[in-house]
Amino acid sequence: MNTLPPSFSRRALLRSTAVAAFAVSGAGLLTACAGSSGDSGTAAEGKVTADNPFGVAEDATLDVVVFKGGYSDDYAKFDEKLYAKKFPKAKVSHSGITEIGTELQPRFVAGDPPDVVDNSGAKKMVLGTLVADGQLANLSDLLKAPSADDPDTTVEDTLLPGALAPATFDGKVVGLPYVFTVHGFWYSKTLFDKHGWTWPTTWDGLTALAAKIKKAGIAPFAYGGTTAPDYYLQALLALAAKQGGADVIKAIDNLEAKAWQAEPVQAATEAIASLASSGYFLKGSEGLDHTQAQTAWVQGKAAMYHSGSFIENEMKSITPDGFDMVFGTVPPLSATGSLPQTALYAIAGEIYVVPAKAKNVRGGKEYLRTMLSKKAAVNFTKSTHALTIVKGATGDEDFGSTALGSVTKAIDAAGDDLFSHLFTSWYADLSTTLKTEMANLLAGRTDAADFLSKMQAKADTVAADSSITKFKR
Repeated sequence: MNTLPPSFSRRALLRSTAVAAFAVSGAGLLTACAGSSGDSGTAAEGKVTADNPFGVAEDATLDVVVFKGGYSDDYAKFDEKLYAKKFPKAKVSHSGITEIGTELQPRFVAGDPPDVVDNSGAKKMVLGTLVADGQLANLSDLLKAPSADDPDTTVEDTLLPGALAPATFDGKVVGLPYVFTVHGFWYSKTLFDKHGWTWPTTWDGLTALAAKIKKAGIAPFAYGGTTAPDYYLQALLALAAKQGGADVIKAIDNLEAKAWQAEPVQAATEAIASLASSGYFLKGSEGLDHTQAQTAWVQGKAAMYHSGSFIENEMKSITPDGFDMVFGTVPPLSATGSLPQTALYAIAGEIYVVPAKAKNVRGGKEYLRTMLSKKAAVNFTKSTHALTIVKGATGDEDFGSTALGSVTKAIDAAGDDLFSHLFTSWYADLSTTLKTEMANLLAGRTDAADFLSKMQAKADTVAADSSITKFKR
């Protein structure tokens, strides 16, 4: 799963970006259609210059919709001010919402989508469906445009290797994954130090730790059963990949027969199921949403929480002083697996798109170009303690965050051993089934065998349905 060229210095890359390459190559994604790079919407066209490469009309309204979740939307307002400074006659409309798909689907159906959409959150639109329906503008001209900081450097050259893979279909980039996210367990260093607990290097060590935590009167884990049980998918896939190699995830993405029945996937699922059967989850987690579960965690009712690196910013308003949030990589099932203990689930997310039928496609692309400036990228990391895909934006600076510092160390330790999945972004039905069945698994309503059987059955149904556009890694 190494996508970095051999000559790349891992530490040098971290010093310039604290980020690395990704698990899939854009060249490996096949099929699907997308809007042409010439899409411009119905807004009037302005003069094309080196500083206005898309010919944005100076008074064209820009409609921005952002997912107001783990990163809030203050960073987007900052970027909108940068845009407005460049186009002072333009009205910039901002909406920060939490249910992207629910609220925007009617606008897409009516042919009146926003100019820019941060397609993220539990109710985001399925990217594969949007691509198959030709709803997204091709961003190839954005990548070839001069960067906001250096007219002699293209936008594409300012981005991390492989950063665009999650939004690349048949060689066409139809979205901008802005945030580099790692997934794993999170805990309070203060709490662990108080009890003399250390982060384990094997799954057996994690369950032994969970037993100690439970004995101390604290629930080892919490999860949001009503909105985000699928946060544990990344843990399951991390266990499977470390045991059998990243190809086990590739097989699942590619809808291969019996991919969900592969031995490493079975072992990983049984390990996750054992957390429920051992009583290691906070009681009532199945009835909590993710915000409630995360609140219980930072309040000390649970010791560990599995999530992405957006968690710190999402909970910053209620996390107690001195909590010292840190990241723990998912420990492997055994020390003799295919990938080392330090291997990491990591992917670029928070995918921004410019709808093909937007009124101001030119402005939408210019807004994305603005987001990729170093000024915008530094502001994002400083305010959210999360990493962007812009090279050299923040260096080793952790802005006083134990969480960000621990993530940087985890990425450094992982080297090129990074992996991720894509099937939930490609297939709506499979994503829905996954969330339902993961909720059942974590709540103990089903066992590992039943979970895997239902996931394989749904994957087989999707694979056999000729009406569904297929994608391949």
